[in-house]
Amino acid sequence: MKKIGFSGTLDPITNGHMWVIGEARSIADEVVVFLSENSSKKPKFSAEERKSIIDLSCAEEGWDNVQVVIVKGDYTARAAKKHGADCLIRGIRTTADFDYENLIQQTNVDVLQGAKTIFVMPPRDLGSVSSSFVKALEGPIGWNWIMKKFVPGPAYHAWVMSWLRAEWESLWDYAHADVPATAHADEWFARLTGATAYGGATRHYHNLDHLVHGLCEIRAWAANTAPEPRDVDIVKQAFWFHDAIYEHGADGLSNEEGSAQLWLGSSLSHDMADAVELIRATDHFQEQSIAHRLKHIMLSVDLAILAQDDEVYQNYARGIRQEFGHVDDVEYVQRRCGVLRHLCRKAEAGLLFGDAYFSEHYNERAIDNMQREMARLAG
Repeated sequence: MKKIGFSGTLDPITNGHMWVIGEARSIADEVVVFLSENSSKKPKFSAEERKSIIDLSCAEEGWDNVQVVIVKGDYTARAAKKHGADCLIRGIRTTADFDYENLIQQTNVDVLQGAKTIFVMPPRDLGSVSSSFVKALEGPIGWNWIMKKFVPGPAYHAWVMSWLRAEWESLWDYAHADVPATAHADEWFARLTGATAYGGATRHYHNLDHLVHGLCEIRAWAANTAPEPRDVDIVKQAFWFHDAIYEHGADGLSNEEGSAQLWLGSSLSHDMADAVELIRATDHFQEQSIAHRLKHIMLSVDLAILAQDDEVYQNYARGIRQEFGHVDDVEYVQRRCGVLRHLCRKAEAGLLFGDAYFSEHYNERAIDNMQREMARLAG
């Protein structure tokens, strides 16, 4: 077969969609993805953004025979025929899918004189993966770690950036800010999420995932303890900046103090003092000298990764090892186990999470995770 089409809204494209495209490539010389604008739906990403995500996802796989066409004001089956594709390919996951797709197939051919449909069945591990399924994951603690398993890298990055963007705009009240203020905030958002900060290629743990996770932890803490809204904003401000600078072997200032100075230089707030103290509290050399009322919240949020489920914790541990890739295995095991033993002792004494909310929910799990990591490193 020379050309085959695959159609959908693809908001976002998932690993299930990618599997279908892969199947299409196995039976045709060329695959055309017909991306429906569909004005009746309210997609998260514009058609152009979705096209870019699909192009990047296919390029990441090395697929150079996949073309993406945005369909505006036409049926995708009819658009497929116009582009020389006599067949569309669709994935069938359930009997309900078959009943629905069979009806669409009949309409496409008998009513629209459009392309016929070939049906393929995805493997079991992709049987429940759909755009709506992925969208439903967003929100609770750990949602980003879960979503990452179900979408290609470019789709995941776009989704995380969209989520972070909404968090950032809410923090700085874009709805009521003037144009110069939002432009200034835009510059700092781009800087913090870009290659010189959390979006850096060498950031294997202190990266965008870490940023999302921490902000979700702050959300959960606020929802369960009802602090003053201003206090929530202060912790968020500090968390956005606390690992903005992360350089091994940097001369002069510590990473934490460098991040604190970056915050002060941003001039994003009328009152910079509270957040800068919380950023400095994440530096163990400065922590003891800081008595800020929110210090234990900030430190608990930063350490909450230690108490996640095993899969997330192992991803975290691998990320830390990659960030210290310049350290040989023997030295790394010695240094890492030293850190973990110190943190375990604090947890066993009930001092790891200085805030009661985090201590109640996370302390025991953190001890278990760290002990297992030490055992793996020693083995």
